[in-house]
Amino acid sequence: MSNNAAIVDISQTANKFRSSIVLQAENKYIDVKSILGLFTTLVGGHSYELHVHGPDATEAATAMAEVFSKHNLDIKIVSE
Repeated sequence: MSNNAAIVDISQTANKFRSSIVLQAENKYIDVKSILGLFTTLVGGHSYELHVHGPDATEAATAMAEVFSKHNLDIKIVSE
């Protein structure tokens, strides 16, 4: 399964925000603003944690949850 559309959509959405948005997949931490990082990590059927920190974290977390859901990717938002 190709996730190219999902990867581009996730990266473009993340880049709208100033907050740090990091995807945790097992022991890997990937900046979701990096398309290359997503290509090497994002695989359907896995569960991910998304860590969002920064001045617009609430808005970023909401937008990221929507884009992951749109592409049927299981995500848990972690806010500290």
